[in-house]
Amino acid sequence: MNQGLCMFDAQSRLVVSNQRYRDIFGIPQDTVLTGLAQHEICAELVALGLYSPEVTLDEIERSTRVALHATEHAPITRDLADGRTLSINYRVMEGGGWVSTFEDITEQRRSAERIAHLAHHDALTDLANTRAMRQGYRALIEANDAEQPLLAVLYIDLDRFKFVNDTYGHAAGDELLQQVAARLRKNTRHGDVVARLGGDEFAVVQRVPDEAAATATAQRLIAVLSEPCDVASGRVHIGASIGVAIRAVQDLDMDPLLHDADLALRHAKTEGRGIVSVFDASMSEAFEARRQIEAELQVALADEQFELHYQTLVDTRAGHVAGVEALVRWRHPERGLIPPLSFIPIMEETGLIVPLGRWVLERACRDALAWPDHVVVAVNVSSIQLRQRGFGADMLAVLAQTGLAASRLEIEITETSLLEESEVTQENLAVIHRAGIRIALDDFGTGYSSLSYLRRFPIDKIKIDRSFMSEAETSADARAIIRAVAGLGVSLGITTVVEGIETAQQLALARAEGVVQVQGYLLSRPQPNTSLPEFDTSKQI
Repeated sequence: MNQGLCMFDAQSRLVVSNQRYRDIFGIPQDTVLTGLAQHEICAELVALGLYSPEVTLDEIERSTRVALHATEHAPITRDLADGRTLSINYRVMEGGGWVSTFEDITEQRRSAERIAHLAHHDALTDLANTRAMRQGYRALIEANDAEQPLLAVLYIDLDRFKFVNDTYGHAAGDELLQQVAARLRKNTRHGDVVARLGGDEFAVVQRVPDEAAATATAQRLIAVLSEPCDVASGRVHIGASIGVAIRAVQDLDMDPLLHDADLALRHAKTEGRGIVSVFDASMSEAFEARRQIEAELQVALADEQFELHYQTLVDTRAGHVAGVEALVRWRHPERGLIPPLSFIPIMEETGLIVPLGRWVLERACRDALAWPDHVVVAVNVSSIQLRQRGFGADMLAVLAQTGLAASRLEIEITETSLLEESEVTQENLAVIHRAGIRIALDDFGTGYSSLSYLRRFPIDKIKIDRSFMSEAETSADARAIIRAVAGLGVSLGITTVVEGIETAQQLALARAEGVVQVQGYLLSRPQPNTSLPEFDTSKQI
């Protein structure tokens, strides 16, 4: 038998027991049990400290009487001092006496407890899950705390977590999430509900006296989460953005409060990393407007409401057009022509930039086939596109499909595309560079690590940000930077371009400082392909 067994007669004396019973309690073989009364055996087991402290002889005898007289036979559980748990069944025999069976259910009980725990906790971080967070939310509502009359939900999203996953692998990402969970536990109060909502999103639900207290907690958590984390693969730096929603404590559903905190988080992320944003009603209006734009952009892609305008790049030495930059516009059926800053960020966040980017690339290549061979077409590529595995191969497929030579195509990327240095981005840039497609670094000089990119990545062209040219006529520092970048380009064999040429004086200054190409409204405004001037190499500008 897997169970220990004892049979007692009508006088409660042991008639027979099996070896399994002795094994469970560690009773020596030379100890005689037969003939002893049940209470004598139990008294000896209690005296030896085999049961947990709360199990007394009186409790054993009482529970035995209850079990023997019960109309429904249900097992009794008892905890042993060594951590095991026994399930004990009693069966009355005809003519008096009974049989007791003892089963070690320690593992079953632990499994059941683990299952119950997992039903309310996140398996990776052991924080509360959404189900447990709702229960904790109800408990906070029911708590009697007049000094803290408000409920606050802090919706937390980690910054640069995807970079850790892509660079160091998912094992490092999991390790990082566990460290984040530990920091959240350590820096919240007893009674606060700390939960993982999924991915790299967390939430803290707490009672607070006022909005300032909730904001202070959020700021403290951002500071804590911004400290470096040591994982097996190395030291990583992340951060967090937090949306906060606050309500007076009342019997209300958690979902509206969580929804408002989510809207506040979205607003925080649009303002930049490491931001705390507190919900207000205007965010709901902005969210609805954005949701409408997202729906309209889906239709715009399907109906091909986008079009390309081109702005020329002029060679300062030869004086003729060397290339054009393709700039996408949205021709809305009701609002007319919409500039890219109004919709490109939304398309990047929703992933719609990937199909739009493919359309822009293909259309630009087809348009370029009608231009002279010396004219290069430049296409802006989002960091989202560069992080798509196989993006470089897709570009080569477009060239093969349209028939445009790789030497006539140029892609413009920003520092944001290079900031994370993911393996996929590096692979795509390598494929593009080997094919002969030129790579331009746009908005150069506005970041903090541009010079290192020139050494680590295959950059063929630098586009100096327009802000330097706008100040060049009055600022010696701006002119010095343009001169230095132009000289750097000559030394490294990299073409330099300055944007924002709007006056003849700025054009003369760019030429004097050694800039190779210029771009700006003085030379041409973005215009449809059908309105572009003749690309006459004999025409000097």
